[in-house]
Amino acid sequence: MFVEKTLFVSGEGGYHTYRIPALAVTAAGRILAFAEGRLHGSGDAGEIELLLTVSTDNGQIWSAPRAIVTEAGMTCGNPSPVVDRETGAVWLWFSKNTAKGGESLIAQGKAPRTVWLTCSQDEGDTWLEPVDMTSIVKKPEWTWYATGPGHGIQLRSGRLVVPCDHMVGKDLDRGKDPYHSHVIVSDDHGRSWEIGGIVRKGTNECTVAELHQGDVMINCRNYTGDKRRAVAISRDEGTTFGEFRWDESLVEPVCQASLVSWPQSRNALLFANPASAEDRMNMTVRLSPDEGITWPIQKTIHAGPAAYSDLAIAPDGTALCFYEKGRTSPYESLALARFSPDWLRAA
Repeated sequence: MFVEKTLFVSGEGGYHTYRIPALAVTAAGRILAFAEGRLHGSGDAGEIELLLTVSTDNGQIWSAPRAIVTEAGMTCGNPSPVVDRETGAVWLWFSKNTAKGGESLIAQGKAPRTVWLTCSQDEGDTWLEPVDMTSIVKKPEWTWYATGPGHGIQLRSGRLVVPCDHMVGKDLDRGKDPYHSHVIVSDDHGRSWEIGGIVRKGTNECTVAELHQGDVMINCRNYTGDKRRAVAISRDEGTTFGEFRWDESLVEPVCQASLVSWPQSRNALLFANPASAEDRMNMTVRLSPDEGITWPIQKTIHAGPAAYSDLAIAPDGTALCFYEKGRTSPYESLALARFSPDWLRAA
């Protein structure tokens, strides 16, 4: 089984462009799909709101999108939700800057980039007033900072782990200063948070998954050398990361990607990205039976232009890939693909 539904079309609903998909499956089985609604242009800066649409039937029917984070004159972006299975809380991390203060100015130290957190205790129906968490999860020497984008995870121990990235302001130059992937973690159901492990320089937007033995894999956008993904392993639940390597089989055009544990097998992982070394195109899902050592099973979802994505597993066991898709540009729509294990494994 493979079916696909378009959830957002750029130019419709009062927004110039929709980008940056993120998924969360709540404790009660609702599926929450988050996105940026870019009001006046397609760029990463400008006035941007965070939008939400909800499905209660494993991703078949969706509610009308609504803005849940909005502020005049501000970029509110990079949604990164994480669900606490024990309390039912849905924590939503996001980043903020002024509409005119984009990444280059932030890297130069001429514009602020802040980090925010909100929460829903009722399956996404209502959201608390966002709290500025910058002083807690961003070091003073970091200039650029991005939450996610894409989902965080809760480990079997109960720890919440959210993927992020940052730039260290050495030369105050976006083209020279190093990017790093990192995580933020909570061990008390979101009451307090701290910076966790940091990955070596050259890494950027990232995604995380818990492995069978309780280790945490971080899979990162890579700016070093060949166009392939960077991977590191944490043996202490994300407090530190070691065992760094490049995954030569996961080719990328320097882009965001997504990763999720596949419940059909205790050692299986599902990965999605635009699998091309040249352009953002060819959205592909891959299945690894051995925790990312090999990726022998793969299927193309969309051969044309495609970019960011997020993966989730619906309550009925189907996989969900929420991704950027278009005919001439990756940013024409956000589509949700639903597929079964049998479809993925079929030749």
